[in-house]
Amino acid sequence: MTTYRNIHGRSIQALSTDPTESVAEGQVWYNTTSDTFKSVLVTEAWASSGPLGSGRYGLGGAGSQTAALGFAGYSAPSPGYSESQKTEEYNGSGWTTGGTLGGSRYLIGGAGTQTAGLAFGGNAPSTGRSALTEEYNGTSWSESGDLSTARRGLGSAGTQTAATAFGGDAPPGVTPVNSTEEYGGTSWTSAPNLNTARSLANHGYVGTQDATFYAGGTTPSLSSAVEEYNGSAWTTVTSLPAAKKNSGVAGTQTDGLLFGGALPSVTNVTLKYDGTSWTSAPNLGTAVTTGAGSGTASAALSFGGSPGPSTGTTNTEEFTRSANIITAAAWSSGGLMGTGRYRMNGQNVGTKDAGMAVGGRGSFPSTQPAVTVSSAEEYDGTSWSEVNNMPTSLDFTGMIGVQTAAVQFGGYGGPGAGPNPAPGKSRTNATNEYDGTNWTNTGAYPASINGLSGAGTQTAGVGFGGSDGSATNVTAEYDGSSWTASNNMGTGRDALGGTGIQTAALAIGGPPSPENRVEEYDGTNWTTGGTLPVQSNQNGTGGTQTNALVFGGNVSPTTIVLGYDGTSWSTRPSISTARYGGTSGNNTTSGTYYAGGGGSASGTQRQTTEEFTGETTAINVKTLTQS
Repeated sequence: MTTYRNIHGRSIQALSTDPTESVAEGQVWYNTTSDTFKSVLVTEAWASSGPLGSGRYGLGGAGSQTAALGFAGYSAPSPGYSESQKTEEYNGSGWTTGGTLGGSRYLIGGAGTQTAGLAFGGNAPSTGRSALTEEYNGTSWSESGDLSTARRGLGSAGTQTAATAFGGDAPPGVTPVNSTEEYGGTSWTSAPNLNTARSLANHGYVGTQDATFYAGGTTPSLSSAVEEYNGSAWTTVTSLPAAKKNSGVAGTQTDGLLFGGALPSVTNVTLKYDGTSWTSAPNLGTAVTTGAGSGTASAALSFGGSPGPSTGTTNTEEFTRSANIITAAAWSSGGLMGTGRYRMNGQNVGTKDAGMAVGGRGSFPSTQPAVTVSSAEEYDGTSWSEVNNMPTSLDFTGMIGVQTAAVQFGGYGGPGAGPNPAPGKSRTNATNEYDGTNWTNTGAYPASINGLSGAGTQTAGVGFGGSDGSATNVTAEYDGSSWTASNNMGTGRDALGGTGIQTAALAIGGPPSPENRVEEYDGTNWTTGGTLPVQSNQNGTGGTQTNALVFGGNVSPTTIVLGYDGTSWSTRPSISTARYGGTSGNNTTSGTYYAGGGGSASGTQRQTTEEFTGETTAINVKTLTQS
């Protein structure tokens, strides 16, 4: 009798709890608690990720799922070609700006890696079809030998030193071509032609110079044809289940993935190719056409494209085939604050399960004049509740710590007079500690300042920046009873963001212009950090000096979210409502929240809370049943 041990070389384990770390596909164990046999199965799924910095379609792609390159593209009706020299680099979580292409183009070919990329062909604004070829070294692009046939909508495969370009369309008009060219690192040479001249088939790159495929496209009629290349000839193979064009592509000739495109309507359909036949795979979360792809068929990336007529998108999705279930990072809705307000305590107090909102301007509804408030509320991860007010009405105050041990310092305003008073115009140096119930006045801040930020705890905190009538670079450390002046920031600014701890803090954005400055504090000195890709003030923040988030802000109210790795910033999933001046916190990005705020937020939006959950991975455990 053949047993499980005979087949797999080991017996079935008896476990009281399911394993949480990765185990082999198909491994079986007996769960003694649930009295069931269980196993691990491979799953396939798309999950959303950090968006491109600018929405565009017809862009080129290269690299892997965790180190991709997106370049060129078009974002009609505006800003159009102004985006088509742009390069962005993907790090597995989001996108950051790379070197600028020498020539503007869209419907471009691409190959290679993030640090050794290749861009060729495309449509240029002044000359139309382009033969331009450029190489990327991870920092900048340089021109190389041109294609023999200028074309757009072409297929691409290979590396920076061994690439293939095939198909596309060329003048006169939109004429599909069947020509193939191979790149050797310096120049292009002619190679065997496609059997069927086609354009606008798959975008991105798939396979190697001598092992690739071209699927679908236009002849100019919509086509389902598929051809494989072996370096010597093209061979017609199994057709697509339906004619389509402008799909993203990833993988190899024997393990490929084709996603999105147009049938002719925009689709989210994903297909797998094993070198012989096409089968269905999980669909993209968002239907797009003329997007780009990169990576492998087990770890692919889809980015950019158009969800509708001539509209570029920033959409980015990851496809994973593994024994793990991956849940993408995302913001979700939380409870409503009791009082809608903005310009409150800013950053660094509590977590999404134990948050706090203090003071601010309670102009709610938004049509009413601003009213400075002393209101304090606590958040338990579900709902907000009123607690004891601050000793005075303030907005633009600094605050650090946690819900049961917080410090409020500085600020602006006062109670004013009348039934709907405007704020008073006085700054304060008052410091108050909160123990979860009561407020106690402690040592004065070194100066009367509003619009300041801070980082750290009730016994080891740091405050920085703000305005004493003009932007200041004042920095002071708090030890639980008093403040001590420290070395000032390099530049004075107010309405800035801050996060981290006393010995490893970040100061982010804030006027005066430019508002994309970032400084890092080591407990003694400030040094320049990675520059924000956008200008920002009154933003929300969370995380640490080497793993931070900044979200929202008010150069123009925005939904943008950016992540920092200690060196550079890249995109993350956006918040749902453009706003600024809310309350936020936590020294881990996965515990971050954002509540209240002004700007585009109005009415009850000024009461809303959003909570951030980072990407999670769990093994796909299934209970085995007899049927």
